[in-house]
Amino acid sequence: MIQELQKTILDHRSAVYVFLRRLIALNQSFLLRSDIIDQFESYLEEDSNAGLKSTLFGKIIFQSQEMTIQAPWILFACRPRIGKWIYIQLHVEEMQCEEATPSTFLQFKERLVNHEQRDDEWVLEIDLKPFNREFPKLIEARSIGRGVEFLNRHLSGRLFSTPNNDGRLLFNFLRLHQCQGRPLMLNDRIQRSSQLQDAINHARDHLSKFDKQATWENVGHAMQEMGFEIGWGRTVERMLDTLNLLLDIWEAPDHERLSSFLSRIPMIFNLVILSPHGYFGQTHVLGKPDTGGQVIYILDQVKALEKEMKQRLWEQGIDVDPTILVITRLIPEAEGTSCDQPVETIFGTQNAKIIRIPFRSESGDIIPHWISRFRVWPYLGQFALEAEKEILAQLGSRPDLIIGNYSDGNLVASLLSERLKVSQCNIAHALEKTKYLFSGLYWKNMEDQYHFSCQFTADLIAMNTADFIITSTYQEIVGNEESVGQYESYSTFTMPDLYRVKNGIDVFDPKFNIVSPGADAEVFFPYTESQRRLQDLHPEMEVMLFGEDYQDCRGIIRNREKPILFSMARLDRIKNLTGLVEWYGQCERLQEQASLLVIGGFIDLHQSSDFEEQEQIQRMHDLMNEYQLDEKMRWIGSQLDKNYVGELYRYIADRKGAFVQPALFEAFGLTVIEAMSSGLPTFATQYGGPQEIIEDGASGFHIDPNHGLQSVEKIADFFEQAQKDPSKWEAISNGSIRRIQERYNWKLYAERLMSLSRIYGFWKHATNLEREETQRYLQMLYGLMYRPRAAKIT
Repeated sequence: MIQELQKTILDHRSAVYVFLRRLIALNQSFLLRSDIIDQFESYLEEDSNAGLKSTLFGKIIFQSQEMTIQAPWILFACRPRIGKWIYIQLHVEEMQCEEATPSTFLQFKERLVNHEQRDDEWVLEIDLKPFNREFPKLIEARSIGRGVEFLNRHLSGRLFSTPNNDGRLLFNFLRLHQCQGRPLMLNDRIQRSSQLQDAINHARDHLSKFDKQATWENVGHAMQEMGFEIGWGRTVERMLDTLNLLLDIWEAPDHERLSSFLSRIPMIFNLVILSPHGYFGQTHVLGKPDTGGQVIYILDQVKALEKEMKQRLWEQGIDVDPTILVITRLIPEAEGTSCDQPVETIFGTQNAKIIRIPFRSESGDIIPHWISRFRVWPYLGQFALEAEKEILAQLGSRPDLIIGNYSDGNLVASLLSERLKVSQCNIAHALEKTKYLFSGLYWKNMEDQYHFSCQFTADLIAMNTADFIITSTYQEIVGNEESVGQYESYSTFTMPDLYRVKNGIDVFDPKFNIVSPGADAEVFFPYTESQRRLQDLHPEMEVMLFGEDYQDCRGIIRNREKPILFSMARLDRIKNLTGLVEWYGQCERLQEQASLLVIGGFIDLHQSSDFEEQEQIQRMHDLMNEYQLDEKMRWIGSQLDKNYVGELYRYIADRKGAFVQPALFEAFGLTVIEAMSSGLPTFATQYGGPQEIIEDGASGFHIDPNHGLQSVEKIADFFEQAQKDPSKWEAISNGSIRRIQERYNWKLYAERLMSLSRIYGFWKHATNLEREETQRYLQMLYGLMYRPRAAKIT
């Protein structure tokens, strides 16, 4: 390709040269894709240059995610396909191009940030690729996020085909399992894998003599004599089906049968979920700093997983209540929440608890106050050690699976899973690296506030130690044709004067799996289901939205007849609530058609202890003053419970309103799911998860937060059309309900996560999924890079 590109450049020398000089004249060291394309399209508008678009050079320009410029050199970071990168360096005066290595590209960027860096200066370079050379990888980008299917397909044939392996991997795995000291599946009467096939046939003959609904009590004694233990099924019918599945695998290994069989093995009895930062509680916490969708996600996740775990164990004939522990931080200064309680039972569950562990200073004193998620890093090592003791005390044994959440929870999960030798699952929710432009390159400028040197190092460690990673969307892993995914952004990057990452993560690794969550169907349901609705809340909602004397708000909605445009989120820069208010203030047409309701943050600047929230509070006040919005919108700082919010969505749907999620980036978008579940037409950012959740124009609408006026005009168009033809509103409302019911619900989530945990558990046992060499490498990164950096945070 480089030779062909060189020929194209020479064939169009004049046009290419003038364009490149135009880029240099911008006097910008770094250009992102949007800047590059804007410049190129502007250049193409000149008649003599139009032909350049169809050349290979034009193709390279449109594939470029980034340019680094220092005359006479321009370096391109091209992404010809999702997950695939090529780096090109071009000398403008010589008009010569050649392929560059990732290290060369990163070094060039470093020199533009640190002018004193010499070419021969030693830099720590992180490269995890050599550790994964022998490990199977996906090839097609469309398969990314379906890692478990690929892994099963690739490895199932090896169960019986490798030398000296007559199924002993599966046999040895079946002998591992026990519950409360009692063996499951097999006992010592079957000593070798070669005996198992005959034993299964004898067991089938025995079971065929009994009624299909007979249980282990009727058949168990003879089954134990043959070498079998409880766990094959509750009824004879289920036992036979499970035994037949295993025989089918023995006869002809098949990835679907293997997946189905492994999903039945009773493996998961005790589960630990980690979420250290923020105010993790069940009431009065939403809207507090660092506290939002992740809390809702985990609480709904726990309820769904407990039901699924209990159902699977029951189907396999095991009468044991599974236990789930959510490990979070104890905050003595709890500000009216339950975050100062060491143990809290989770509502709606039988055996799930929140366990709170304090953060401690170096002297061992408990830190009493809330700490920003950006400053938790010095406390996580000790937190992990105390969490380990509490987990073992609560469970009486190791957990069967550890699930980390966000960067801090994932790092603690890495530390615990390595110590306890337990499978680790990561859920990022949102990786900060893609939220803050050039956050790796200019990490020093942001370090006092954000401490990205710790966070990005923690991310690298955790995503590489995880046995499997679940994401809510494909976008989260690799973005789309035009934009880079959150995880993909960790593949190659630099933090000048700290380290250079040549190969940080491979998005084609089969550890990635898409498992989309849903909304609590008991709380978030269509507005048309009148029998289930909380109608008695409506007078209170009228006061909250329209009342003159309502506390903790600013502004009033004067016109009660207008539909309401509603948004709710944490009040931080990325969630962009102030951006929405600014758009609304600039669009008189939308002001005429709808009133605006914003719920988020505090109204009083002095009530917030978070610097970013304080900035946004002040900006919100400034915008309401600038655009004189006090009689056109209401900003509410109240913290609302989940049931109230569910009815509020429906109440606004009654009034033919809409919901808007204007974030600059949203990893998934639980509020989008909630609003759509309620039948409220939804406008949401095109950056991140909502692009997959919403089918634009059918089940909602995408908006571009970087082009606010276009976005707000799109919303105004919808209200205008809906006023003329109410069926337009109904069509989007019905489409949103249908979309969520078909694709996003917690039952499907729990089924898939439990299947993944069993399948990855087997492959971890049967192969070298533990990746011990990688673990040693990452331990050095933790000890020699992360801990010294964390110790500097005060």
